[in-house]
Amino acid sequence: MDQALRGLGEIITLSLPNEVTTAEQINGELCINAHRETIIKVMTFLRDDVNCQFKVLLDVCGVDYPDRDERFDIVYNLLSMTHNQRVRVKIRTHEKTPVPSVVSVFSSANWWERETWDLLGVYFSGHPDLRRILTDYGFEGHPLRKDFPLSGYVEVRYDDEKKRVVYEPVKMAQDFRNFDFMSPWEAMDAPLPGDEKAEDANDTSSEGVS
Repeated sequence: MDQALRGLGEIITLSLPNEVTTAEQINGELCINAHRETIIKVMTFLRDDVNCQFKVLLDVCGVDYPDRDERFDIVYNLLSMTHNQRVRVKIRTHEKTPVPSVVSVFSSANWWERETWDLLGVYFSGHPDLRRILTDYGFEGHPLRKDFPLSGYVEVRYDDEKKRVVYEPVKMAQDFRNFDFMSPWEAMDAPLPGDEKAEDANDTSSEGVS
């Protein structure tokens, strides 16, 4: 383990004994596991403590583990330009349990938390404007959840009669499902583009054999 990261991890765990559960080095990076309810205190300490100085919040994202009771990991990636170090903070949450917003600590968390809410459905309490940011306002579900269907729930098209965009239930014809030979459905019978070149090469090689 890198000595600088080891020392930093010890400083954080000793300073936040009731907020941080573990500090470990994974793939050369310091990873802090904290309690969900105390994330604002943890992030404030990492930003302001003289040994940390993590002034830049690079990213907020989520990971879905649907078989787990607390299925979501919320991950905060921080950078200290003063000490040229990075740290990753992770907390866990339930599907219906909100996470305190850290916008009051890092204003850049605003859009990151909106994206996590939009794609995973993790609610951030205290967020000033928590609404969808990548999908449409009328979108149903959260597309990065592991149990979200690959085809989605609705499809979008422009209706010439209504002169507007309309949403309809997904209709997937069997013909469109046979798009390649990795499909779980029966492979298509039609030749793929380029197959004729392979046949011509085989014919040429056969003619050369006497």
